[in-house]
Amino acid sequence: MRFLRQDEHLPRYPIRVAYNDPNAAGVLAQGVWETVRLKARDRNVAIICVGTDRSTGDALGPLVGSRLAEALQSTEIQIFGTLDEPVHAVNLTETLTRLDRMSPAPFVIAVDACLGQVNSIGQISLHDGPLRPGAGVNKQLPAVGDIHVTGIVNVGGYMEYFVLQNTRLQLVFRMARIIADGLAEGLDRRLRAGGEVLPFPVRRPAPGGP
Repeated sequence: MRFLRQDEHLPRYPIRVAYNDPNAAGVLAQGVWETVRLKARDRNVAIICVGTDRSTGDALGPLVGSRLAEALQSTEIQIFGTLDEPVHAVNLTETLTRLDRMSPAPFVIAVDACLGQVNSIGQISLHDGPLRPGAGVNKQLPAVGDIHVTGIVNVGGYMEYFVLQNTRLQLVFRMARIIADGLAEGLDRRLRAGGEVLPFPVRRPAPGGP
């Protein structure tokens, strides 16, 4: 087992970036690369994208999964949850059972849409620890993931199902593309690096930003 050196530090979580930041995918990629390199070690990676295309707001996960399935061809990365085969409340437990039976156990990244405050809509976040899907709509579902990525697609706090159904597809589609591209870039960099620590491009701030 490889232990962290004293000069190796995990990122500070959550890592947040707005979907309209010109370097949003790069910010997410850097966080994913650093996290997986230090936490997953030599384990394969599984990505589980939760949601359904029957609800516009909840389609974020399947859109991410479908784009990742096209972008990532490595056998070291398994993807669960696409537009063709979504992972949702009905089959989540079954999918987690499949993950549990994989040997060796993979490092799991979960992806899901969520609701939040009005000024946070469009924010993408990388969190340490498991995702608790369904929490925003008061569903009790199993936790999933070693780390997870969320995208705030609309405002929460009232009539959550109605809000998800009436979320703009344009926003969800753009956020899904950024999340998928960030995950693909970060994981591809990890695969190419092997055990080597590759320098990652420094983030360029958005025009007018900090």
